[in-house]
Amino acid sequence: MIVTTTPSVEGKHIDAYLGIVFGEVISGVDFIKDFAAGLSNFFGGRSGSYEEELISARKQALQEMEHRAASLGANAVIGVDIDYEVLGSNNGMLMVTASGTAVRVS
Repeated sequence: MIVTTTPSVEGKHIDAYLGIVFGEVISGVDFIKDFAAGLSNFFGGRSGSYEEELISARKQALQEMEHRAASLGANAVIGVDIDYEVLGSNNGMLMVTASGTAVRVS
Protein backbone atom coordinates (compact mmCIF):
# COMPACT_ATOMS: atom_id res chain seq x y z
CA MET A 1 0.00 0.00 0.00
CA ILE A 2 1.37 3.39 -1.01
CA VAL A 3 0.63 6.08 1.58
CA THR A 4 1.54 9.68 0.80
CA THR A 5 0.72 13.21 1.89
CA THR A 6 0.85 14.40 -1.72
CA PRO A 7 -2.26 14.62 -3.96
CA SER A 8 -0.84 12.09 -6.41
CA VAL A 9 1.71 9.29 -6.68
CA GLU A 10 4.68 10.23 -8.84
CA GLY A 11 4.99 7.94 -11.84
CA LYS A 12 1.55 6.40 -11.29
CA HIS A 13 -1.84 7.08 -12.84
CA ILE A 14 -4.91 7.31 -10.59
CA ASP A 15 -7.46 4.92 -12.08
CA ALA A 16 -10.20 5.36 -9.47
CA TYR A 17 -11.01 7.50 -6.46
CA LEU A 18 -12.64 5.22 -3.91
CA GLY A 19 -13.49 7.61 -1.10
CA ILE A 20 -12.15 9.19 2.05
CA VAL A 21 -10.79 6.79 4.65
CA PHE A 22 -9.99 7.30 8.32
CA GLY A 23 -8.08 5.54 11.04
CA GLU A 24 -8.78 6.60 14.61
CA VAL A 25 -7.07 5.62 17.84
CA ILE A 26 -7.93 6.85 21.32
CA SER A 27 -5.26 5.93 23.81
CA GLY A 28 -5.20 6.40 27.55
CA VAL A 29 -2.08 7.23 29.52
CA ASP A 30 -1.72 5.14 32.66
CA PHE A 31 -0.50 6.31 36.06
CA ILE A 32 3.08 5.07 35.58
CA LYS A 33 3.54 6.89 32.27
CA ASP A 34 1.89 10.00 33.70
CA PHE A 35 4.18 9.92 36.74
CA ALA A 36 7.30 9.45 34.58
CA ALA A 37 6.22 12.30 32.30
CA GLY A 38 5.70 14.50 35.36
CA LEU A 39 9.30 13.85 36.42
CA SER A 40 10.54 14.77 32.94
CA ASN A 41 8.47 17.94 33.13
CA PHE A 42 9.89 18.82 36.54
CA PHE A 43 13.55 18.03 35.78
CA GLY A 44 13.47 18.87 32.09
CA GLY A 45 14.07 16.67 29.08
CA ARG A 46 11.97 14.49 26.86
CA SER A 47 9.19 12.22 28.03
CA GLY A 48 10.03 8.85 26.54
CA SER A 49 6.84 7.25 27.86
CA TYR A 50 4.60 9.83 26.19
CA GLU A 51 6.66 9.72 22.99
CA GLU A 52 6.28 5.93 22.80
CA GLU A 53 2.52 6.24 23.32
CA LEU A 54 2.28 8.88 20.58
CA ILE A 55 4.35 6.84 18.11
CA SER A 56 2.29 3.72 18.81
CA ALA A 57 -1.03 5.56 18.40
CA ARG A 58 0.11 7.16 15.13
CA LYS A 59 1.22 3.78 13.70
CA GLN A 60 -2.09 2.18 14.70
CA ALA A 61 -4.12 5.00 13.14
CA LEU A 62 -2.20 4.71 9.86
CA GLN A 63 -2.59 0.91 9.84
CA GLU A 64 -6.33 1.21 10.43
CA MET A 65 -6.62 3.77 7.61
CA GLU A 66 -4.68 1.47 5.25
CA HIS A 67 -6.88 -1.50 6.21
CA ARG A 68 -10.04 0.49 5.45
CA ALA A 69 -8.59 1.63 2.12
CA ALA A 70 -7.67 -1.95 1.18
CA SER A 71 -11.21 -3.09 1.99
CA LEU A 72 -12.42 -0.62 -0.67
CA GLY A 73 -10.01 -2.12 -3.24
CA ALA A 74 -7.42 0.64 -2.99
CA ASN A 75 -3.70 0.16 -3.40
CA ALA A 76 -2.80 3.70 -2.31
CA VAL A 77 -3.95 6.49 -0.02
CA ILE A 78 -3.17 10.06 -1.08
CA GLY A 79 -3.44 13.41 0.68
CA VAL A 80 -2.85 11.84 4.10
CA ASP A 81 -3.25 14.08 7.13
CA ILE A 82 -2.65 13.15 10.76
CA ASP A 83 -4.36 15.04 13.59
CA TYR A 84 -3.77 14.88 17.33
CA GLU A 85 -6.14 15.81 20.17
CA VAL A 86 -6.14 15.41 23.93
CA LEU A 87 -9.42 14.34 25.50
CA GLY A 88 -10.91 13.59 28.88
CA SER A 89 -11.56 15.54 32.04
CA ASN A 90 -7.85 15.54 32.95
CA ASN A 91 -6.54 15.49 29.36
CA GLY A 92 -5.48 11.90 30.00
CA MET A 93 -6.57 10.54 26.62
CA LEU A 94 -4.82 10.97 23.30
CA MET A 95 -6.74 10.77 20.02
CA VAL A 96 -4.85 10.33 16.76
CA THR A 97 -6.72 10.45 13.46
CA ALA A 98 -5.22 9.60 10.07
CA SER A 99 -7.27 10.48 6.99
CA GLY A 100 -6.78 10.45 3.25
CA THR A 101 -8.31 9.52 -0.09
CA ALA A 102 -8.30 5.86 -1.07
CA VAL A 103 -7.34 5.39 -4.72
CA ARG A 104 -6.42 2.67 -7.18
CA VAL A 105 -3.26 3.46 -9.11
CA SER A 106 -1.43 1.79 -11.99
